[in-house]
Amino acid sequence: MIDLPLPGGPDARSITTQFPQKGSMILQRTRPPLLETPWDVFDTGVFTPNNQFYVRWHWAGIPTSVDIDTFRLTVHGHVQRTVSLTLKDMLDGFSRVELAAVNQCSGNSRGFFAPRVPGAQWVNGAMGNALWTGVRLKDVLDRAGVKAGAVQVRFSGLDEAVVPDAPRLMKSLDVDHARDGEVMIAYAMNGEQLPLLNGFPLRLVVPGWYSTYWVKMLNDIEILDQPDTNYWMKTAYTIPDTPHASIRPGDTGVKMVPINRMVPRSFLTNVSPGNTVPVGAPTPVRGIAFGGDCGVAKVDISSDAGKSWNPTQLGKDEGKYGFRQWETRITLPSAGRYTLMVRCTNTNGEAQPDTPNWNPAGFMRNVIESVDVIAA
Repeated sequence: MIDLPLPGGPDARSITTQFPQKGSMILQRTRPPLLETPWDVFDTGVFTPNNQFYVRWHWAGIPTSVDIDTFRLTVHGHVQRTVSLTLKDMLDGFSRVELAAVNQCSGNSRGFFAPRVPGAQWVNGAMGNALWTGVRLKDVLDRAGVKAGAVQVRFSGLDEAVVPDAPRLMKSLDVDHARDGEVMIAYAMNGEQLPLLNGFPLRLVVPGWYSTYWVKMLNDIEILDQPDTNYWMKTAYTIPDTPHASIRPGDTGVKMVPINRMVPRSFLTNVSPGNTVPVGAPTPVRGIAFGGDCGVAKVDISSDAGKSWNPTQLGKDEGKYGFRQWETRITLPSAGRYTLMVRCTNTNGEAQPDTPNWNPAGFMRNVIESVDVIAA
């Protein structure tokens, strides 16, 4: 078991090693699998190891194996020609690209929402950063020939619902976004093939956007000549069209829009709540940050609960969509309890807010993180 002191519980969760290609993971749910990355993993570097990269599926009908000899990715719809691509076609028939990008569940950190909301009670580990290898989605779409009048591109994978009337998981991007040259179809992460639970053999990578769009086991791409109104676009994964996607509990009649771009976040990774820090001695602190839909401009730290802020030193930039390590030293002048806070500002000038947002789905939390420590 591992301690997870969430405001509404649970206070602990099981650690599991029972899932294929996965090491120690926090077990949120068995079927469909929801596996959270243990927090100490994020202190080891900016790239999250494949065997401890978080897992989130919506439906329990997940293939336990995929025959790569018969697997096909089909591109159809409002196109000049339907295209059916083998995995070999994807590896050999297109230019290879690599991109570092954070994949983060829309509901990461939902367990901290107050009042509590339904859904997986994630702590902060429903996210990960990988170096993704694959092909540009634009190149695949160009192979099929997108017709004039195309509006959106819809994606779906091999997973299936366990009941016949449940809506098939499908997500869509505007056609210009899909063809921006950054959205990609990945067949590898961190130099190895995708683990089965992270989308083998192909998954969509939508840098800067929440992972609901990163369709796993991708096998179908449909170009649409009208907006997609399927359940997963019109109803599920929608947020209030308000600053920080925030409303007051009980508010009604709020305009809702599909969730989209991520927002900046930063975390302490080598200091935990309740840790003891030596009085009067410089103490190294470090962590990770990401800018959301752009790069990290700066990360500041406070040791007096936000009354004053000091800059940290940023580590190597592996790409604007990935984690960025930061580090500094703090000196606590006298014995007692201190609140350490860390705040990221992205290259668009957007900084983390000092008050948490709230919405009934528990999406897009990015309030300034704080950790209480004891100087002694």
